[in-house]
Amino acid sequence: MHVACLDLEGVLVPEIWINVAERTGIEALRITTRDEPDYDKLMRYRLGILAKHGLRLADIQKVIATMAPLPGAGEFLAWLRERSPVLILSDTFYEFAAPLMRQLGQPTLFCHRLGVDAEDRVVDYHIRLPDQKRRTVEALHQLAFRVIAAGDSYNDTAMLGAADFGILFRPPDNVIAEFPQFPVTRGYDELRRAFEEGERRCRS
Repeated sequence: MHVACLDLEGVLVPEIWINVAERTGIEALRITTRDEPDYDKLMRYRLGILAKHGLRLADIQKVIATMAPLPGAGEFLAWLRERSPVLILSDTFYEFAAPLMRQLGQPTLFCHRLGVDAEDRVVDYHIRLPDQKRRTVEALHQLAFRVIAAGDSYNDTAMLGAADFGILFRPPDNVIAEFPQFPVTRGYDELRRAFEEGERRCRS
């Protein structure tokens, strides 16, 4: 039997930080894991920008409350959940993801938590598990599952490499160039076909 593992942002929902950048006019927040492979460096940079501009958790959550899944994402996820168990493995935070998870029908999400002070300032972040995407795939292998995984960014490539079949979905050119071993899909119809190919390989 196989399990499907999906990244969240860029695969099922828009990039949260890019939306925050657009709504606040803070262009420095547009940098994501598609640009910076070092997640700790990226998050420390973001925390500094939030502090500089006085943005609080509630300000970010107001932006997220206006967001919706990517067009076609809900239908794709429903299709996938009929075929296999699905885990969403993300480097976002539970404090961000809740309203988007409700719109997607509450799939199982493994992600991280923010450190927020008494004045609602985001002052830190707490990783649930270092390299959690890859390690979750490896744990599923220990439970005798095969894994088909899809993601779009640098922080997904360890998960894709550990999976029995890894798929890139709408990745930037820099990720494609560095990881040519993964098939590239540009839309949900292509992603469905890639998952079907992964299922055939898992059965063989």
